[in-house]
Amino acid sequence: MMIMKTRTKFLLTGALLSLAASSHAAEDNQLFGGTINGNVNFASDYVFRGESETLDGDIPVIQGTLSWNHNQGWYAGVFSSNIKFADPNLEIVTAPFIGKAGEFGDSGFTYDVMLFSYLYPGASYSNYTELWLKVGKQFGRANLQLEITPTVDDWFGVDGWHGVNYALHPSYSFDNGVKISASVGYQDLTGDDAEGWGHWNIGLSKAYYGLNFDLRYHASTVDSDHKVYGTQTEIFDDRVVIGISKSF
Repeated sequence: MMIMKTRTKFLLTGALLSLAASSHAAEDNQLFGGTINGNVNFASDYVFRGESETLDGDIPVIQGTLSWNHNQGWYAGVFSSNIKFADPNLEIVTAPFIGKAGEFGDSGFTYDVMLFSYLYPGASYSNYTELWLKVGKQFGRANLQLEITPTVDDWFGVDGWHGVNYALHPSYSFDNGVKISASVGYQDLTGDDAEGWGHWNIGLSKAYYGLNFDLRYHASTVDSDHKVYGTQTEIFDDRVVIGISKSF
């Protein structure tokens, strides 16, 4: 059974890659007035708001994204990744999303509004959805984005728990193609025995021969007294993550 589940993870990601590649081969990647794009990422860990989604980096991850993007700013798609938690049923996350991005007139300020659902095959009791709200501004080679992301339903399926993630995402691109980017945020969490936490990361990325390389340091404020994660705070340990991705 475990071998079958492991194969399912790679088949799912492989399917995303195949779809992206076949779409790229189609004339102009056109579909319903938009374009089909794909991305595959190999990384030493999957860190989400300071938390290792692979049980403290126990396994590497293969992630895939397939998306449709319209020139009027509408987009939709699906993200998938293997994961690992203490709950053995949490082995894959498949996340469909839909959104709209654009600019506020000619102000130079951008917006991005997206519904993003976290679906866990075999562990549907953990499913939940967030509404991602972002505004941003380009300042020459620098960019700054503000994110406010509330949950739409119970956070991670826990009855009565709701969250809002607040974050700033600054970045700067150098002449040599190196990009430095970071995130500083706070995951607010409310409900019985709930407690939020701060999280941040900083990293460098660079494209070589069609591949994007990313080296990133992650950290958080979670300690052994945290109400939610007190028994497994090692998944919030500071860590360095290496990733290699390819877009189609």
